[in-house]
Amino acid sequence: MTTDITTRPLTELSTHLTAGDFTSRELTDAYIQQIQAQDKTINAYVTTTFDLARQMADASDSRRASGSPLSPLDGIPISLKDVVCTTGVRTTACSKMLEDFVPPYDATVWQKLKAAGTVLLGKVNTDEFTMGASTQTSHFGVTRNPHDTDRVAGGSSGGSAASVAAHMCAGSVGTDTGGSIRQPAAFCGITGLKVSYGRVSRYGVMPMASSLDSVGPFAQTAADCGLLLMYMAGHDPHDSTTPDVPVTDYLESLRRPLTGLRVGIPTEYLIDGIDPEVLAVFQSAKAILTEAGAQIIDISLPHTQYAIPCYYVINPSEISANLSRFDSIRFGHKAPDTTDLIDLYKSSRAQGFGPEVKRRIMVGTYALSAGYYDAYYRQAQRVRTLIRQDFDQAYQKVDVILTPTTPRPAFKVGENSSDPVQMYLEDIFTASANLAGNCGVSSPLGQSQSGLPIGVQILGKAFDEGTVLRVAHHFDLSKQ
Repeated sequence: MTTDITTRPLTELSTHLTAGDFTSRELTDAYIQQIQAQDKTINAYVTTTFDLARQMADASDSRRASGSPLSPLDGIPISLKDVVCTTGVRTTACSKMLEDFVPPYDATVWQKLKAAGTVLLGKVNTDEFTMGASTQTSHFGVTRNPHDTDRVAGGSSGGSAASVAAHMCAGSVGTDTGGSIRQPAAFCGITGLKVSYGRVSRYGVMPMASSLDSVGPFAQTAADCGLLLMYMAGHDPHDSTTPDVPVTDYLESLRRPLTGLRVGIPTEYLIDGIDPEVLAVFQSAKAILTEAGAQIIDISLPHTQYAIPCYYVINPSEISANLSRFDSIRFGHKAPDTTDLIDLYKSSRAQGFGPEVKRRIMVGTYALSAGYYDAYYRQAQRVRTLIRQDFDQAYQKVDVILTPTTPRPAFKVGENSSDPVQMYLEDIFTASANLAGNCGVSSPLGQSQSGLPIGVQILGKAFDEGTVLRVAHHFDLSKQ
């Protein structure tokens, strides 16, 4: 079986598995060949699970042979970002602090996908504890962009995006705290869905900032992401932030026309400094939607200008609280030759955490400290409310909001790595959706003259993933 089957979209693979055109074992072996051939260069996978994958594929083939597949995803090989806990499989958050950690339980999202019959090929790279926009903070090295290996795949879910873009899996699960699904999806030329806050359980997914984190799918197309989401989403009694909102048939919603859809264009997002090629692709997206019968409406999100400073107060503050659990006693890296308990704490955390993690812990601890809490953290939360209100008011006038995903295509490895502020600005078009708790998707729509992918972002109301996927699906159809 040749590896050309690995280039096909996930939904198409599902159809072929159902028809018996090839087996899950053949498909899994084809992806393993792709990983073995390419990943030494791309560095998407941190841990591979080839033996487990073959066992899971064989079990899937047995179910299909007996006429009892678990779901349309049965036998589909995927990867998981290395913050999703998996029983018996190393899960490191790409940090020295956890480089040997093997969880004793599964995250809910993996429980659900495993129950649907998916096959696990391995765990993929991320910035350390998901802190970054390029995977350059990973303890295991940078993931390179399959379209140009001198450039980054984005972050923090760069390994997820690259593993899909390089056809080393059919789909992947990542996390998005300020753009960490949408930005790497745009850089790698695939579809990445940031779900509404609480749409997918975060139980068993290592947190960065608990009020901002969301778990979502990567795949080649909007239809692929919709199919994955149907088996990822839903209420979880282990995660109190997951409301009991029904999971809809996202594939059915893709079939609806765009006639009459109201598309908002926020004037604040068309800032100076956007790469002209990114702007050209954005303008082509507007033209495609207009031709499809959508109505383009100018809107204002006046507090957008405060999204990045607001985000980088709340985010480090929650990081400071979440990472306090790493005391090196119960789990995590333990420094040798320490003299007392305080020395153990200090030495283990100094050795186990990288520079970006330490930077955010210190900023967050400062923002939460006595005398500064009101000036920084409380004020940031007030601004967050204003940002959310801007979106609520906008969605009374429009159904979705269209923006660029990133201000430029993928940047070179090493670029901005010594300038954290410039790296933080990579989230300029994406972070506001996390602050508001809404959903959004990055859809690949064009390329730069040098062949780098360019994506556009469709933002939608909370729990309206079906509508943003419908728009992204229309962009997929426009390229055929």
